Amino acid sequence: QVQLVESGGGSAQPGGSLRLSCLVSGGAVFTIFNLGWFRQTPGNQRELVATFTSSGLPKYAESVKGRFLISGDYSKKTIYLEMDNLKLEDTAVYYCKKEFTPSQTVWGQGTQVTVSS
Repeated sequence: QVQLVESGGGSAQPGGSLRLSCLVSGGAVFTIFNLGWFRQTPGNQRELVATFTSSGLPKYAESVKGRFLISGDYSKKTIYLEMDNLKLEDTAVYYCKKEFTPSQTVWGQGTQVTVSS
């Protein structure tokens, strides 16, 4: 049973930085393919923030390009989301997601990120 555990959320001021981590446990082999970050605000659907594609390439939402960086560490079975130059609109619950097939996905429990002055 694969489990995803996010950490690193918290509060930051506009222009500040935070780094999120997603530890992947269980499963046979850790890969970064189709593993990434989504976020959700109250009343809205979860939206893509940054993910590794099925080819292992990074893909970013337009709103975070140039500010956020997704990376992975195979030795730690962890992916990261480095968030710089944070904006008020980055406030959300951030979720880690692993897609094995379109109908088989695993989500983490989420971690709150709050950007406020």
